[in-house]
Amino acid sequence: MYDERKNRNELLQELDLLRQDRSRCEAFLADRQNIERALTERIKELDCLYGVTQLAQRADLPLDQLASGIANIACASWLHPECACARITIDGKGYATENFRTTRFMQSASIQVQNETVGGIDICYLEQRPEADEGPFLKEERKLLDALADLVGRIFTQRRSDEQMRALSRELIMIQETERQRIARELHDHLAQDLSIAKLGLKRIFEQDALCAATAHQGDDIMERISAAIESIRDLAYGLLPPGLSELGLVDTVLRHCEEFSRRHALTVDLYADGMQDVSLDFETQINLYRLIQEALTNTRKHAAATRVRIRMLASYPDLILSIEDDGRGADMEKCIVAAGKERRMGLWSMRERVRLLGGKIIFRSRTGEGMNIRIEVPLTRSQRERKKTNPDR
Repeated sequence: MYDERKNRNELLQELDLLRQDRSRCEAFLADRQNIERALTERIKELDCLYGVTQLAQRADLPLDQLASGIANIACASWLHPECACARITIDGKGYATENFRTTRFMQSASIQVQNETVGGIDICYLEQRPEADEGPFLKEERKLLDALADLVGRIFTQRRSDEQMRALSRELIMIQETERQRIARELHDHLAQDLSIAKLGLKRIFEQDALCAATAHQGDDIMERISAAIESIRDLAYGLLPPGLSELGLVDTVLRHCEEFSRRHALTVDLYADGMQDVSLDFETQINLYRLIQEALTNTRKHAAATRVRIRMLASYPDLILSIEDDGRGADMEKCIVAAGKERRMGLWSMRERVRLLGGKIIFRSRTGEGMNIRIEVPLTRSQRERKKTNPDR
């Protein structure tokens, strides 16, 4: 009897130990599941914020595509992405996933730009899901939504600043062009004409028979100087305001400039254009492209010691590609850019800013002794490509 009771107590103790072990195992498994879930949510959070950051670095991406892309990334980061939808609202405009509709299963956060509420982010489930920490949503998802709203606010703050800088740069360049045109007209219509009239008056005076040979020689020298001054003024006016840009178009105006540049500086300039007859560019685009070519040729003449320059223009939707290449001595571009910044040279800055205003990109490639290659890509809108085709007689 004693042995039976002892065995029974031992079995009960073992059973109790097994129950304790089971409880510990269940607690361990629960802790492990919680850790795994937390890690999973953390990874999803990092993936979401990283994906949004990568998307925001694409400066060429329009605002609507950027916001829609962020909404899609957000949906994929929630617990049930198969039935999630999202909407981002900025300044009264909504950018949403294709399946978006408001439901009672919604989570929202406001977007702040410079301490001002300018919109918000809404995440919805299209159907009911098992209850979690906050309704159908996890506690971690609340934190992720707040972090996402903060990141989107900073992204759009930067976008606003960039847009303001572009607007100021565009205004500065257009003011510069307007002033150039005014000065060019003043030089050509007034100063050059006044000097021409003065030259004719001097010519009549010095052609009189009563003048001695020495005086007549001095007169010829004065008229030569005036002729040189008139030519210099007209060249300056030509450089400030390219004649015929609106009437002749970009290609013919650039061709005339290249021919004149070659004649003046004994530097061969070859121009190739392909597909340009199929596009119609507005004046702002044309003048900026013209100035880019003009600045590149000026830099080549001053610094490259080149004998030949090749300019290629290719219009192939969705881009207009401009390539300017010389056979000069080349340069270390990193040092040139640093030096340009220290010495406040406007050439490289102006070229980069003009390309940026056109929504394009510019690449300088050069090595010492191997010449310089400048590649510029400017996006063409569909209307720019088709306008010329619909008006073939222009």
